[in-house]
Amino acid sequence: MASFVIEGGHRLSGDIHPQGAKNEVLQIICATLLTAEEVTVNNIPDILDVNNLIQLMREMGVTVAKEGIDTYSFKAENVDLAYLESDEFLKKCSSLRGSVMLIGPMVARFGKALISKPGGDKIGRRRLDTHFVGIQNLGADFRYDEARGIYEITADRLQGNYMLLDEASVTGTANILMAAVLAKGTTTIYNAACEPYLQQLCRMLNRMGAKISGIASNLLTIEGVEELHGTQHTVLPDMIEVGSFIGMAAMTKSEITIKNVSYENLGIIPESFRRLGIKLEQRGDDIYVPAQETYEIESFIDGSIMTIADAPWPGLTPDLLSVMLVVATQAKGSVLIHQKMFESRLFFVDKLIDMGAQIILCDPHRAVVIGHNHGFKLRGARLTSPDIRAGIALLIAAMSAEGTSTISNIEQIDRGYQNIEGRLNAIGARITRI
Repeated sequence: MASFVIEGGHRLSGDIHPQGAKNEVLQIICATLLTAEEVTVNNIPDILDVNNLIQLMREMGVTVAKEGIDTYSFKAENVDLAYLESDEFLKKCSSLRGSVMLIGPMVARFGKALISKPGGDKIGRRRLDTHFVGIQNLGADFRYDEARGIYEITADRLQGNYMLLDEASVTGTANILMAAVLAKGTTTIYNAACEPYLQQLCRMLNRMGAKISGIASNLLTIEGVEELHGTQHTVLPDMIEVGSFIGMAAMTKSEITIKNVSYENLGIIPESFRRLGIKLEQRGDDIYVPAQETYEIESFIDGSIMTIADAPWPGLTPDLLSVMLVVATQAKGSVLIHQKMFESRLFFVDKLIDMGAQIILCDPHRAVVIGHNHGFKLRGARLTSPDIRAGIALLIAAMSAEGTSTISNIEQIDRGYQNIEGRLNAIGARITRI
């Protein structure tokens, strides 16, 4: 098991490039199963979750070729349906959260899918009801095999239907969408997620021959087609990494430029950091963050304490709340961080309290942060990464701290961030992998 040793207190300087978006690419790779023709995908990040899914696709019989540093082609012409029923396949699915998005494409194209309960972050319950009910609404039958701990989904031919989702689940919407493009008739999905990643998936499917309208809204209409064809697709830069770098610059009083961020797809993220008092400028498609000795949290117009909460798009993504919480520890002022969408993501704050942060954990969803205004630094500590996003937040805390910190279980960070220590060391960080 690997660890990071971080020498805190070093300022960063220079340009950094965000990787391709993890949350998008997992959907896109699963969608390549919808056609027997070749699909080429650019800007794929070299991270654990993505690499595991690519390997799983190979073992399923998909022809996968690495065409460039971050470019792969996928050709699902001869999928091994027998392998999809094997214990080996199901065991691998159980360790990979993104594997749940194989259901929609497999049922749509092959009429059958088996899946074990997928793994991923330990951030509370992440139910699959939206996925299952949505695909059931298209005519699929679900059966749970208690002895093997797997779900078996079958359908002769999916049939379009109207559905109102009980939650705007990103992966749930993607799964239902991928099933609906090959269903007979028209499918209407209301309360659909509309994140840029979903928009990217819709546009790629349309280039493959699907008929999806309402893209970027929460009301999607899909006219089913008989088959899809090959295409090329380029993955967006990862908005979570862009936000992580903004927070990192503020915490370490650094001047950096984040290159090619696809600013129009960042939504409320830049403004959310400005509410914490962080200065940043859009320069073309780059974000420039100047060095700041201090930054002051805004108050609401009536003078009440600032609240920063997550919400479905176009609200603030929950994946950045851990970073914003850490950044607030060195701001001037106080803020309430309200994590509405996941129930265990704030439990890492006890580590920050050990480092000297002033945080009151109100309950599993809310924490009040009283900023130090850089009056004194956090202390180096021995830390453990509980999930991807808390892991990067703890890394930011360690980079700003006085002394040396060690973060164990960094495989969680590797799941979502490509060569993070190499890229940060190139602009002035002191991070060693052991």
